[in-house]
Amino acid sequence: MIKLTVNGRPVEVDVEAEMPLLWVLRDVLDVKGPKFGCGIAQCGACTVLVNGEPVRSCSYPVSAAADKRVVTIEGLAQGGKPHPVQQAWIEHQVPQCGYCQGGQMLTAAALLRRKPRPTDADIDEAMTNICRCGTYARIREAIHAAAKKPAKA
Repeated sequence: MIKLTVNGRPVEVDVEAEMPLLWVLRDVLDVKGPKFGCGIAQCGACTVLVNGEPVRSCSYPVSAAADKRVVTIEGLAQGGKPHPVQQAWIEHQVPQCGYCQGGQMLTAAALLRRKPRPTDADIDEAMTNICRCGTYARIREAIHAAAKKPAKA
């Protein structure tokens, strides 16, 4: 049994230690926010936070998340209120298809936790997730807007 905390809820899973965290979340725990994109940790659609740091869950073994806190897009909001990043995404109408946006928002939340007032260069360095719709300009605007609000991730 592997113990971890997912979106504030302690869970135990009986799976192979090498099973990617993505499949544990989606197929075992029925948490559908992280998406399968490429399977080789390049696109970022599967991004989740593990102890506050963004990881590509498609290539991250569940055993590496043992005894750690995992946050998916479903767990980013706190107390029924959207996280500042989520609110900024809404206000700036960032998504088109939306497929990658959970991973984008989690990566942005982690960036803002590390650098509360990021520069464009900071954003370029941190935001390595791929958006096939090309919403990068709106992502940048939303991150700058979220930086003006208090955030926790």
